[in-house]
Amino acid sequence: MSRPAARDNFADMDITRRHTQRLRQMYRSAGWPVLDVLEAELLAAGLLERERGAFGCETLRVTDAGIAAISQSAAGHRAALSKHEALVCRVADEMTRAGRIAWRGLAVRVPLPNASLEEKEPSALVHPAQAAIFNEAGAIEDRARARWLIACPDVFSVRHTSVEAYLEPVVHEIKVSRADLLGDLKRPDKRAAYLSLGGACWYVLGQDARGRPIGSADEVPPECGVMHCEDGRLVIARAAPRRPIERLPFAVWMALARATPLLPPDDGQGDLANVA
Repeated sequence: MSRPAARDNFADMDITRRHTQRLRQMYRSAGWPVLDVLEAELLAAGLLERERGAFGCETLRVTDAGIAAISQSAAGHRAALSKHEALVCRVADEMTRAGRIAWRGLAVRVPLPNASLEEKEPSALVHPAQAAIFNEAGAIEDRARARWLIACPDVFSVRHTSVEAYLEPVVHEIKVSRADLLGDLKRPDKRAAYLSLGGACWYVLGQDARGRPIGSADEVPPECGVMHCEDGRLVIARAAPRRPIERLPFAVWMALARATPLLPPDDGQGDLANVA
């Protein structure tokens, strides 16, 4: 049977994440048809083709053009991830250069007040993110009235100090995609978890393909600070409000104990001490 001609560079079709996801599923599977609109679009674009087996069963096969689309999507994802990781490393290095101890990839369980509690006790939640109900021993006063969230800050840092009250924990959330930024701003619970985890929370915004910031300080809620990465430099667009945190919760200390802090960047100065 005749096969549809693949379109050069898929110019006539806007390939979305759902298209490439379906292509990957078909590439890994036996190729049984789903018979939906997404599949029809891939067939029309020449990224999939129909095949009839010896027993008359029709299956789908990813064409060479479809494989190229999968490869392009994977390359774009790696490039975006690399850009994000590079900015995360940049921020973490700045924190260690400033004499702070920094971690990446933390996962901390954080309690947040229930929505019903906020309605009943608005005066107690002037700063809802900071109202997370820790007593002096670091325990939760009423666990039944709290919601729990897993906070995964891109960079978490504290001051290098021997006094717990002077730790000044800070969270940095890194964004290199405008779509990712807008999606994150729609998640107040995530932001509240970061604010309860650190005495200050910063959004660090990268640049788009044209060298423009992916967002402005006006778009980020005022309880968070905003930095822009401009030509490799971190520029403060709006300072983050600081809230005193007397002591870190026990769950945070356990997460830090399981993780490894980042080493200070090597500036090539270490060997100078050995020069006669």
